[in-house]
Amino acid sequence: MSTPPFNTVAWFQVGSDEPERVKEFYGSLFGWNFAADPDEDGTYDLVTYPGSDMPAGGIAHTDDPSGNHAIFYVLVADVPAVLAAAEQAGGKVDQQPVTAKNGLVFAKILDTSGNAFGVFSPPPAN
Repeated sequence: MSTPPFNTVAWFQVGSDEPERVKEFYGSLFGWNFAADPDEDGTYDLVTYPGSDMPAGGIAHTDDPSGNHAIFYVLVADVPAVLAAAEQAGGKVDQQPVTAKNGLVFAKILDTSGNAFGVFSPPPAN
């Protein structure tokens, strides 16, 4: 499995309070495949594209419609450094860094127009 280059959009997430319905929508529209994320407790599904074994995104199960969303994530080498650079460029940190069980670090930023996007760094190599 190859890692995408840094500073590229490398992940997306769709949040839905009706995850089965949204999976049916994207599955029928684009042929996407879904599998439960083994690192989560049934609240996240991984998305793979037809012909690919590598997940490209996820479906987050939200509690109610107010949490529904679609967002892209940029792969970066250093999440805290990118957050500082974003603030210096006029953006705002929307979510401070969070470290997942596997060591992946992610955060959310608002650009200068208030659009939300995420940044993440991969888990440490084993």
